[in-house]
Amino acid sequence: MSSISDIAFSPVVKSMQEKFGSRTSYAKMDERGGFRNAVTDDLVSFIVERDSFYLGTASQDGQPYIQHRGGPKGFLKMLDRETLAFADYSGNKQYITAGTLQENTKAYIFLMDYPNRRRVKIWGEARVVEDDLKLLESLHDASYKAKLERAIVFEIKMIDINCPQHIMPRYTEEEMGETFKDLKEKINQLKEENAQLKRKLK
Repeated sequence: MSSISDIAFSPVVKSMQEKFGSRTSYAKMDERGGFRNAVTDDLVSFIVERDSFYLGTASQDGQPYIQHRGGPKGFLKMLDRETLAFADYSGNKQYITAGTLQENTKAYIFLMDYPNRRRVKIWGEARVVEDDLKLLESLHDASYKAKLERAIVFEIKMIDINCPQHIMPRYTEEEMGETFKDLKEKINQLKEENAQLKRKLK
């Protein structure tokens, strides 16, 4: 009987799981419904807070390619509970992702939340959209100084939220900003207290 997890667990992958002793637990997970494809409110909140992700594609002959995508928070948008989309801005003009999707629509999105040690993996199919002006306008952020060339629409097929094991916390400049602000305020406060003590000792 097929399961949604078959998207990731091919027969060869399952044989590896059998060999190393994890197949039983994953088979039980399949019995409980396996991986999910439904997007929860919590996952929507997670997605719209991301300012970057990695997009994986592969050519027709299987050559893989991973590309970093970044932009203002929320640039990866939910069109509905089964569809993601983002604006594709001008870059180095290689067009590997856009070209690859013409021959193989299978794609993969990898999202990381380093401070909270959380990662989300999404399997699906993607397509390039260039002639839908309404969609392009809805994805474009006018405050982001980059040339919009096209949109990439991603249909969700399977979602996996991994454990935090082996994720090393990292913080953006924005995330560290509040910490540095508090430290600067504390330093200024200590400087003022120190100056007052010096004045009293004179």
